[in-house]
Amino acid sequence: MEAFLVATGIVALAEMGDKTQLLSLVLAARFRKPWPIVLGIFAATVVNHALAGAVGAWVTRVLGPDVLRWILGVSFIAMAAWMMIPDKLDEDDTPRTSRFGVFGTTLIAFFLAEMGDKTQIATVMLAARFTQDYVPVVIGTTLGMMLANAPVVWLGERIVRKVPIRLVHGVSAVIFLVLGVAALAGWGA
Repeated sequence: MEAFLVATGIVALAEMGDKTQLLSLVLAARFRKPWPIVLGIFAATVVNHALAGAVGAWVTRVLGPDVLRWILGVSFIAMAAWMMIPDKLDEDDTPRTSRFGVFGTTLIAFFLAEMGDKTQIATVMLAARFTQDYVPVVIGTTLGMMLANAPVVWLGERIVRKVPIRLVHGVSAVIFLVLGVAALAGWGA
């Protein structure tokens, strides 16, 4: 249960103001069809985070617990610093209508935008940290993504304007920092 709750909370916070959340807003404004967009985000996230979680589990087996503890500690601290850098959506990242329809366009655009993103890397690190909890980590990170993105699809810019993104990023950075220090200190190992 701890892995699920930590994964959900961290990813929901990390996603606030992230480029994939901005992509959700762009998709909602462009297509104005919330259900296929939300379903596309969900499907892309499940596949992306399942793969990221598998990478995290694999890294754990290959490196062993001692090396992994140091890598995770430094990675969580680096993620804390990365959280303080605001994301922006480039013009190249903006999806255009395709022959795949709203669902397919969302699925492809969201999957590609999530590659190498903060939340994908967080999923790798969380799966590596919670080695026996692959499924709860993937379910938690997926739920965190949906908690951050689905409201944006339905409520659009109104919700984005009311959420203090700097504060949310600051809280996320502190959580990642605490996880990094905890990993380096060997707590929870």
